[in-house]
Amino acid sequence: MDYDFKVKLAGERLKVEDLFEYEGCKVGRGTYGHVYKAKSKNEGDQKEYALKLIEGTGLSMSACREIALLRELKHPNLINLQKVFLSHSDRKVWLLIEYAEHDLWHIIKFHRAAKANKKNVYVPKGMVKSLLHQILDGIRYLHTNWILHRDLKPANILVMGEGPERGRVKIADMGFARLFNSPLKPLADLDPVVVTFWYRAPELLLGARHYTKAIDIWAIGCIFAELLTSEPIFHCRQEDIKTSNPYHHDQLDRIFNVMGFPQEKDWEDIRKMPEHGNLMKDFKRANYQSCSLVKYMDRYKIKPDTKAFILLSKLLLMDPTKRITSEQSLQDPYFQEDPLPTSDVFAGHPIPYPKREFLTDDDQEDKSDASKGGQQTVQTGDPNHGPQAKRVRMAPPHPVSSSGMPQQGQVSNDYHSHISNTNVMYSNNSQQQQQNSFGMRYQ
Repeated sequence: MDYDFKVKLAGERLKVEDLFEYEGCKVGRGTYGHVYKAKSKNEGDQKEYALKLIEGTGLSMSACREIALLRELKHPNLINLQKVFLSHSDRKVWLLIEYAEHDLWHIIKFHRAAKANKKNVYVPKGMVKSLLHQILDGIRYLHTNWILHRDLKPANILVMGEGPERGRVKIADMGFARLFNSPLKPLADLDPVVVTFWYRAPELLLGARHYTKAIDIWAIGCIFAELLTSEPIFHCRQEDIKTSNPYHHDQLDRIFNVMGFPQEKDWEDIRKMPEHGNLMKDFKRANYQSCSLVKYMDRYKIKPDTKAFILLSKLLLMDPTKRITSEQSLQDPYFQEDPLPTSDVFAGHPIPYPKREFLTDDDQEDKSDASKGGQQTVQTGDPNHGPQAKRVRMAPPHPVSSSGMPQQGQVSNDYHSHISNTNVMYSNNSQQQQQNSFGMRYQ
């Protein structure tokens, strides 16, 4: 390259540090790198942004895929990539994306803490329905464009805070997304292990080579169940292993303990699964005769005749060929009964969640945590707890009344780290509030 041209180009190249303030504003960390809350140095631009720094030197394949896809995709329920900065001096890659105040992991975690402290938190009755509807709409757009997300979980489902898109769901982290074809090509040749364990479909655990968009639907079913019950439905304590073998005994055991052992009449192709031999060797059908999704959800007062349960059962069918599609899900009677889903999942009510916290440099977040984005293998220690990091609050939490309701006019928000644990719980003590809240009944 001509030296003078190279110098001129370097002088004209936009630098992230010249355009945005982000020092000391780290809000996320993981195997991919770091996320910062950023503000433009242009006084006329008052918007808040998120800057995602890709770890390492240069562009990884995951970063290339994410950038290439996000540049092409435009949908209200997908995170919007606004610019890419390449720093040639230190070979860093920065992604400028819209800033979302919340994510499902932190939202449900907030309710879990409320339950532990026996505090009531008001949630609009239709909030879970609105969240699910927008997730499905975003995935419908991806599937219509022949794209699998392959890493859906609460930590990757963002929700916008105060602003023009208040309460809108944004699906994030496209690092594992892939184009797929018809007829299907064996994507498993390149990626034998995908999707964080707790949200991984049974066909993946049994070594399916031609997996389809049904794997995203299973993950959405897991998220829906978690919203309804406040517990990760297929929570499994797992060792920190890195293997290309998709078969995982403990995760299958957890699925069977909830769903029951799959019958061949319900899943005709199960014999064709590469790991079917190990399945029949390691498991006995008789051990799961008393297990069913009906019994599991009944513990959380979700009855089998409710429309929420009926939709959930369609999302969590063991046979991927029978699993409902995103298009069919959006037409389900669950979304046609009151309360109808809204574009603002908070339905205009004050947002009770605390603001996102900054991470300090000595934070020690566990990068191998089971529910953290992009991790194909999982954690050691107690999966019910997130990383114990030192944090600095961006703003003090607002006062809460004795009923657990945020006081009038007090709104605060919480942000996520793109890679997080996913165990959360919720509670409300009065029967009426149980009808209107997370983890409770949605007829």
